[in-house]
Amino acid sequence: QVQLVESGGGLVQAGGSLRLSCAASGRTFSSYAMDWFRQAPGKEREFVAAISRSGGVTHYGDSAKGRFTISRDNAKNTVYLQMNSLKPDDTAVYYCAARPGAFGTSLRYWGQGTQVTVSS
Repeated sequence: QVQLVESGGGLVQAGGSLRLSCAASGRTFSSYAMDWFRQAPGKEREFVAAISRSGGVTHYGDSAKGRFTISRDNAKNTVYLQMNSLKPDDTAVYYCAARPGAFGTSLRYWGQGTQVTVSS
């Protein structure tokens, strides 16, 4: 099992930007596709973004399209989520996840989450 450590969350004003990082342990980072999810209080977990093992293919949830960018640096065992034009509705705990299988599969190894708060 891969271990994931997230960082980069914090407070930001609406319209601002933030970059989240998720660092993976071990030597098998490139074996996993990587996803970002988020969960606001009282809400279900929501898909945000996904990136393929080589970084060549990305997918975004509707809430992220046009504003967020997922990327990865396999040499650093790290996946990133660049968030621009932030809105108060983006306030949530953001989780990264390592996924051995295809996009639609359910098996994921989760990070601990990092809080993002966007003020009006």
